[in-house]
Amino acid sequence: MIRRLLLTATTLCFAGVSLSYASTWTVDPVHSNLGFKVRHMMVSNVLGSFNKFDAKADYNEDDIAKSKVEVTVDVGSISTGNEKRDSDLKSASYFDAMKYPTMTFVSKRITKTSTGIDIVGDLTIHGITKEITLAVDGPTAPVKGPMGTRMGASATAKIDRRDFGLLTNMPLEGGGVVVGNDVYIMVEAELVQQQ
Repeated sequence: MIRRLLLTATTLCFAGVSLSYASTWTVDPVHSNLGFKVRHMMVSNVLGSFNKFDAKADYNEDDIAKSKVEVTVDVGSISTGNEKRDSDLKSASYFDAMKYPTMTFVSKRITKTSTGIDIVGDLTIHGITKEITLAVDGPTAPVKGPMGTRMGASATAKIDRRDFGLLTNMPLEGGGVVVGNDVYIMVEAELVQQQ
């Protein structure tokens, strides 16, 4: 009887330790950046970002595979440093922000790698959903401070914009196109632990 009680108590203790590693984190948009780059006229990269986005992570340090990530992006917040280009990107020729005001990413599985983690999930742009992989460097160890407990991570991915119905382009006289098809996603995230 005593042995059974000790075994039960030990199991509960270890269960408590395991549960302590599961926590919810939300992005701090003031200290984060959701950026991208795409080739222009085959000679240079145009950089841009989305200035309004939300992200939530259910992070299980003890078993990373049980973690989850969800991101929602306001398409109308796109910024490339050029007002005319931003208007074109929001128009029906590209993102069609009036009809598709948000982009989303929802994780499906998360695995450890030699440099961080891979997050495989469904990315929805322009009403089309495709599976992509975010290669994450991090996350960093949590740091406690006056603005709460925080951790950071960097992530990258490459997508083909044509997969999401973003087809508008113009051919160049000497070959190639005005807008590259490959889009490189670059994320710098600072996350705040929720109580």
